[in-house]
Amino acid sequence: MNSYPIRWDMDAIYPGGSASEAFAQELAGMESGIARLNELLKKEEGHHVQSIKEMTSIAQDVLLSLRQSDSFVGCLIAQNVRDQAAVGLNDRVKTISAKYAAAMTRYDNVLRGIPDAEWMAMLQDETLGAIAFNLSERREKAKLKMAPELEALAGDLAIDGYHGWGDNYNVIVSRAQFHVEEASGEKKVLSAGQMSNRLSSSDRVVRQEAFAEWERVWSSLTDLSSDTLNRIAGFRLKLYENRGWDDVLQEPLAINRMSAATLDAMWGAIEEGKKALIPYLERKAKLFGLEKLDWHDVEAPIGSSARTVPYEEGARFIIEQFRAFDPALAEFSEKAFADGWIEAEDRADKRPGGFCTSFPKSGQTRIFMTYSGTASNISTLAHELGHAYHQHVMNDLPAMSQEYAMNVAETASTFAEMIVSDRAMKAAADDEEKLGLLEDKIQRAVAFFMNIRARFLFETRFYERRKQGLVTAEELNKLMEEAQREAYMDMLGDAHPQFWTSKLHFYLTDVPFYNFPYTFGYLFSSGLYARAIEEGPEFAEKYVALLKDTGRLTVEQLAQKHLGVNLEEQSFWKDAVALTEDDVRLFLEMTEEK
Repeated sequence: MNSYPIRWDMDAIYPGGSASEAFAQELAGMESGIARLNELLKKEEGHHVQSIKEMTSIAQDVLLSLRQSDSFVGCLIAQNVRDQAAVGLNDRVKTISAKYAAAMTRYDNVLRGIPDAEWMAMLQDETLGAIAFNLSERREKAKLKMAPELEALAGDLAIDGYHGWGDNYNVIVSRAQFHVEEASGEKKVLSAGQMSNRLSSSDRVVRQEAFAEWERVWSSLTDLSSDTLNRIAGFRLKLYENRGWDDVLQEPLAINRMSAATLDAMWGAIEEGKKALIPYLERKAKLFGLEKLDWHDVEAPIGSSARTVPYEEGARFIIEQFRAFDPALAEFSEKAFADGWIEAEDRADKRPGGFCTSFPKSGQTRIFMTYSGTASNISTLAHELGHAYHQHVMNDLPAMSQEYAMNVAETASTFAEMIVSDRAMKAAADDEEKLGLLEDKIQRAVAFFMNIRARFLFETRFYERRKQGLVTAEELNKLMEEAQREAYMDMLGDAHPQFWTSKLHFYLTDVPFYNFPYTFGYLFSSGLYARAIEEGPEFAEKYVALLKDTGRLTVEQLAQKHLGVNLEEQSFWKDAVALTEDDVRLFLEMTEEK
């Protein structure tokens, strides 16, 4: 049996880490490409097909390099938050990205200036026609922005302003050191990534102590965190104001190619349907001997069925479940494990959380997490492999058509999770194992209907409050706790007011409102999975076809084409939300005697 490496191989992308000469050449190549693009933009006079094609070719080449470079520095920082050389490289990538964005703003303005009749004729060209959706999308978005020179200026200022504040999260989390004492009496200092795993321990005493330490450390950093979050929001709101945008959701909805009507329909169905989770939360509290679950109890495993699963065993388990759905997905995943595409080691100095990032020029991806052998860790691995496979099937598409939004990205990842959890439950050796897997499955519904809902409520209310001025750390804590209690339908004992401090997603500047797309992906993938069960092995090919369309259709068009449903109506969402009811009913039956 081959052993899978538990640390990723970054040298296969660019050897040498932060000192990589090959990466330095990649950065220089991007700068040359952007300079060439700017030269063509200055010379452009007649909007001829050939000149548009040349500019578009350069733009797509730089886009692939930029995605690759951004992924590389992101991985370097995630694996060691104290790597100052990587932080410097990240700043350079952000600077190049701003130059590219400025050039693309001028490029978009060229597209905007082409008369409609001439534009339609231009899209008949084979090369441009292949990315017609993406080009038209850029053209229409350009009409809603400031003048090109102002957008370029905003992009330049964002490097040390907007994005600089976002990067400050890495500085903050590097200062977060958590002190714990083991049962043996040994004292340890853990990173945020290591400490977060203790919050879901099966031992409630461990959870309570870990949560108290988690809150203590993050409370000591609230001044830095609140200042950072306020500056990010302030920059974003001022930019929106100058573009004439009143709704803070306009940009995230556009990025996700999603209408406000679809978002409202989704949340409306959830607000009604999530009531089915109340009996589950009540039963779990009773099993723990509690009146209500505290925050750290919600994701905790039940009973003694939880065990530590070695990394290799977890990997092979995932591959086996994927193979039953589609051998191609299993083979891809096995390659990811075997070739060192996954950073899973439990060690200090790593960033908390998990992610998958793409290296489109290399045709590879990298997955980051801290693996400690829990059922949640296995779900995370399956989730991130879903992301990786999504990129894999799109590698042969034009660069612009690979730019799929977060909500459909979360569809692929959540679909992969469902494959693993559903097949694992069916193959459970006994009721204890089945109950553990069932509870893990219900936990995802709690996360997407309640946890993500709390994040969305917090962020929308924070932005409304931020329009009036700076929001204090105390106010942020209050907003966070109020959002949690509302989203969890008052089913929590102790809430987690410091959640906003520790959660990376609130500090990301590339994708504002990094929350509701998760819930979209969960419910949309539920609809897909229902089709997969109904149609059997033939669905795998249809699934790949849908994934390939995610970068060249709106989500409403995608759902209509591949599922024949209207996402702006609640019926689809209600059906998807209702799928949780059967799981809760089974959970109640299985825990009745307990």
